[in-house]
Amino acid sequence: MKTIASIIITTILFPALSAFTTIDAPTWDIDNSHSSVSFSVNHFLVPVDGRFNNFEGAVKLDKENLLNSSANFTIDVASVDTRDDKRNNHLQSGDFFNAKKFPKITFVSNKFEDKGNGELLVHGKLTIKDVTKDVALPFKILGQTEHPMKKGTIISGIQLKTTINRNDYGVGSGSWAASAVVGDEVDIKVTLELSRKS
Repeated sequence: MKTIASIIITTILFPALSAFTTIDAPTWDIDNSHSSVSFSVNHFLVPVDGRFNNFEGAVKLDKENLLNSSANFTIDVASVDTRDDKRNNHLQSGDFFNAKKFPKITFVSNKFEDKGNGELLVHGKLTIKDVTKDVALPFKILGQTEHPMKKGTIISGIQLKTTINRNDYGVGSGSWAASAVVGDEVDIKVTLELSRKS
């Protein structure tokens, strides 16, 4: 026969304590060799593409547990690559990113949201140079499967596409702030291959 104490714990206290227990979404590792951070911005009328070669992040993500999902991401500004050394150096200079003073671009999430139709939003703070802004970035989960050559490993992929105004973050000073040569809007695409133990 159950004691009165065990009945109280089972029927009253245990559910109440469980309500305060949070379970993190699973942690995923980023496979940098199969991931990319790229951008496109107009030079006069022609889109010019580039990318950042060095980046890292911490991703906890589960579509069924968005409340406890999170993402932190850091990009090395000096790794900017537009296939032209002169342009790369100019982008790192004080005219644009000022990489020596502001070497990192960072994003820290504070909320995930399911928008339906396979689209999700990650809300958070994006910092470029000395400017931090609240943003909502749309992304899709591309799928999930077991790794055929690594038993006990699950592979997933996400792709994020958004557009920002570079002048909102002070990327372009003096005459370079004008859009006559370099466009204001920058299209950004982040594609990540993720893996975790099953």
